[in-house]
Amino acid sequence: MAKKQEKPQYIRSIQNRKARFEFHILDSVVAGIELLGSEVKSVRLGKASLNESFAIIHHGEVWLENMQITPYEHNTLDKLEAKRSRRLLLHREEIRKLQTKISEKGLTLIPLKAFFTDRGILKIEIALAKGKKLYDKRETIKARDTERQMQQIKKSY
Repeated sequence: MAKKQEKPQYIRSIQNRKARFEFHILDSVVAGIELLGSEVKSVRLGKASLNESFAIIHHGEVWLENMQITPYEHNTLDKLEAKRSRRLLLHREEIRKLQTKISEKGLTLIPLKAFFTDRGILKIEIALAKGKKLYDKRETIKARDTERQMQQIKKSY
């Protein structure tokens, strides 16, 4: 008898954990992403990363830059770059709104998470964000530590 093959463990979402620490999140939008078939398989297996990625608006289209998607190992047809630019799918009106907000000083578009819908479509949640200063990051760390201490005190009583 042949051995039973293990089914691959599919993931539901990929988070950009540094984003909420590095930026103040002002607004968020959910967008579709244009991928090739082998890239979707790789993302389902969890071989993608949103760290250090960002979105730009170029000629009326939104592009996701620096998103790392490791090439699918069983793909023999075409070899793709891991950090190529990928187009995000948004309505013109949404793009126009984002364009006007980005033109303000210090605002940028960053991806917060990538997730699969119930129908199996990959979506990206992008946020309009403003970078934090060093003292803002220290305040965030301090608030997180005090919250953790409060939870430990509650647990002990």
